[in-house]
Amino acid sequence: MRLPYAPNPPPTSTPEEGDILARVQARRGENGLLPLDLALLHSFPVADGWNAFLGAIRTRTTLAADIREIAICRVAVINGAWFEWDHHAPLLREAGLSEEGMRIIGDSQASGGEGVFTRKQNAVLQYADAMTKAVKVPDEVFQELKENFSEKEIVEITATVAAYNCVSRFLVALDVGERNR
Repeated sequence: MRLPYAPNPPPTSTPEEGDILARVQARRGENGLLPLDLALLHSFPVADGWNAFLGAIRTRTTLAADIREIAICRVAVINGAWFEWDHHAPLLREAGLSEEGMRIIGDSQASGGEGVFTRKQNAVLQYADAMTKAVKVPDEVFQELKENFSEKEIVEITATVAAYNCVSRFLVALDVGERNR
């Protein structure tokens, strides 16, 4: 990493910092703090907001695991956030994506997978590509999403892609996990 990681666990100087650390540790569970957490915990308020926001994106939406993880993994690949890929590709495999599907998701230049992905999966792949590569989503890409998902799911997909663009940019800029440069 381009900065030293915070100690594990980092020292706290106020009860509020102790509460924040406890929330981050509770979210991570028995696996303990990740290098990402040890980067974020240089700023307890940032770590707290990050933990709440990403915790909601990861565990409180209604998205199926394959849809959520396609969005996350595609962003990781496009942005070269290999720490993110290493943590989420196994979740995508567990969600049942084929090896051919994993290959396509893992190739930032690939643009489709007719016959490999379901219509819903392909819509999310195209949407994540548009949001990440160009920011502005073409009408036809959005229309395909609308034909396959509810308004709630579209908001959750959009928030997931946006959030993991944030995550990947943080990981790559600081080289968290020493795999992103």
